Amino acid sequence: MYNELYSYSIRKDTWTKVDIPGPPPRRCAHQAVVVPQGGGQLWVFGGEFASPDGEQFYHYKDLWVLHLATKTWEQIRSAGGPSGRSGHRMVAWKRQLILFGGFHESARDYIYYSDVYTFSLDTFQWSKLSPSGPGPTPRSGCLMAVTPQGSIAIYGGYSKQRVKKDVDKGTQHSDMFLLKPEEGGEGKWTWTRINPSGVKPTARSGFSVAVAPNHQILVFGGVCDEEEEESLEGSFFSDLYIYDAAKSRWFAAQLKGPKSEKKKRRRGKADDPEGATEQETGGSSAPEPLEVIKEVVSEDGTVVTIKQVLTPSGLGVQPPPKADDSASEASSTGQEPCPRSNAMLAVKHGLLYVYGGMFEAGDRQVTLSDLYCLDLHKMEEWKTLVEMDPKSQEWLEESDSEEDSSSDEESADGEDTEDQEEDSAEEGADPQHPEVARGEQYEEYLSRTEQHWLKLARSHVGPEAKEKKVLKVAQAMAKSCFDDAVQDSAQARH
Repeated sequence: MYNELYSYSIRKDTWTKVDIPGPPPRRCAHQAVVVPQGGGQLWVFGGEFASPDGEQFYHYKDLWVLHLATKTWEQIRSAGGPSGRSGHRMVAWKRQLILFGGFHESARDYIYYSDVYTFSLDTFQWSKLSPSGPGPTPRSGCLMAVTPQGSIAIYGGYSKQRVKKDVDKGTQHSDMFLLKPEEGGEGKWTWTRINPSGVKPTARSGFSVAVAPNHQILVFGGVCDEEEEESLEGSFFSDLYIYDAAKSRWFAAQLKGPKSEKKKRRRGKADDPEGATEQETGGSSAPEPLEVIKEVVSEDGTVVTIKQVLTPSGLGVQPPPKADDSASEASSTGQEPCPRSNAMLAVKHGLLYVYGGMFEAGDRQVTLSDLYCLDLHKMEEWKTLVEMDPKSQEWLEESDSEEDSSSDEESADGEDTEDQEEDSAEEGADPQHPEVARGEQYEEYLSRTEQHWLKLARSHVGPEAKEKKVLKVAQAMAKSCFDDAVQDSAQARH
């Protein structure tokens, strides 16, 4: 857990750690909102803390403000606020902060919330709202954003409930609501359920939200937990959706690709200025959603599954490249963020920035620290600002919590890094994987080298694994090798 503060300079393309005395205690799953008052303020509420040994776990209900002008932290103590929680959502609305939902968990039980609180930036007082109308059921990890019309949109999220002793059932919500202030009624609000048109995101939670300069709401990534009896597997996403509140319509964002590619594909056609964000749907011949499964095998044989469901108009789905298109296709592969949940999203100067996040496999979590940006006006392609260094990914296991002290953990982390480097050095001494022939397509490469990858996959997943699992891992390894070779080839040409 961290309580560090970092700033990213767009001009210098560098991260800087900002040390300010007296910060809030370390935490995660909190909410932070920036407002212009007082020369700029960053307001932080709630979240949770867990000690490395698992002995301590609790939720916060404290409220803090970082005064950006003076670079000072201040805790604001005001009665009547929300109870301790994580996974809630908070937005700035006029001269107030508005907070919705979240959850609280203890050793014996848990509870999800659907309550709404406001905090006045003038009086520094909390108030609990009692909106009329049918509102959302309790949930966490949802979308909460202010629309250009002054309403607050709530979409999706996650909750779970106990169906019988020691058995919980999770729900991925996909409903949508507007919280509207009543005209002339000071402090009175109304819930309204809405059903927008268009292509809405598939069921998920933990997605990231930002607002574009044209006031459209952007939704990136997230996770959908699939529960089977006693197992839980998450499908992670890297797609981008847009909600146009003025039209009450969802769109799956579609990137145009690099300029050279765009000209090639649109020869003789006029550019459609709305094509970047609005994808008309319909027609019986529309292709089915595409499910992309990527499996990464770690050093100890654990298989990390990254599954992505893409709509026909989603990011990265384009017609199979023709022979003369292969170079431009290859040059843009691997630039987009990989599937993830709980990334950070921000819009500045018309650019959408995506930082970090995580994905998981079983009890393992992979944390990310990469940084990307996308020009929302051009909508051509993602640009990588900071690449993810595989050696800096942190695999957090249950066994980590058995460490006696933080110093032991730090020393263990150092040993892990050295082990990884030694492993990679040993790996380099292994026989090389089959090379990709010039101009060879992935299907041709896989057909030619499949036996090599099947043998390698069996050695990783073990003899007990089902053939279907072995095949999936083999294909994922082949695809990873093919993509790396194509990318290296493209970089060599440039």
